[in-house]
Amino acid sequence: MELIIYLLIGAIAGFTAGLFGVGGGLIIVPILYVVFSQMNYDSNVIMHIAVGTSLATIIVTSISSVMAHHKKGAVLWHVFRNLAPGLVIGSFLGAGVADLMSGQHLQLLIGVFAVAMAFKMFRGAHAVVAPNRHLPSAPWQFAAGGGIGVASAIFGIGGGSLTVPYLNRHGVVMQKAVATSAACGLPIAAAGAIGFMWFGAQEKIDVPNTIGYVHVYAFLGISAMSFITAKLGAKVAHRLSPAMLKKCFAGLLVFVGSYFIYKGLF
Repeated sequence: MELIIYLLIGAIAGFTAGLFGVGGGLIIVPILYVVFSQMNYDSNVIMHIAVGTSLATIIVTSISSVMAHHKKGAVLWHVFRNLAPGLVIGSFLGAGVADLMSGQHLQLLIGVFAVAMAFKMFRGAHAVVAPNRHLPSAPWQFAAGGGIGVASAIFGIGGGSLTVPYLNRHGVVMQKAVATSAACGLPIAAAGAIGFMWFGAQEKIDVPNTIGYVHVYAFLGISAMSFITAKLGAKVAHRLSPAMLKKCFAGLLVFVGSYFIYKGLF
């Protein structure tokens, strides 16, 4: 029965991610939080397990995404090589930072991030590509990767909402920015998931079917179904208004973010 629940979550998360054209992190984390709460898991670690498991599922989905973008020749691999070491280190450290935070503080931080993303969507912010600017030197890209990695691990996301704007601001066109960001999601998710497993293992949490802060059954169920339903969601999205889709997702983020902020404060 438990595995069926995770398969359903994966189906919903994958379809929604494909429908709205976003990574699944901000969808998977709140759903897992609700499910784990209903299972009476330790409230101090529910958010940590939701975030860690979300990152683990992104490993699978990002591989599929990277392969598709690579076939189109859109991934800037030289940029990826500069960002990746920082992304790995930052994401692992981000897992450590999350481990030091209480469940309430983690809820509050993710809630604020979700509302901020919603506000950006409501404004209808378009990508600003600076054609006269160029990417900084490799050490600065490494540093940027570190910052993106830390934040992405804490929020349980693949980093697209952070990596794409960074590349746009330094003259990378949208198509290549999205493709390169998809590639960057793999080291973020892998290092972050390993970090959440490692730091969670040190805490010796009393939650069944987990390795540290990663729930094995949830990872398997969500990964399997989201891989399939994301394609279906993308097909449906092409038949609907992009502006309406963006506003609907922004509304969903406001609801999720407000809920987490409330739980984090009270």
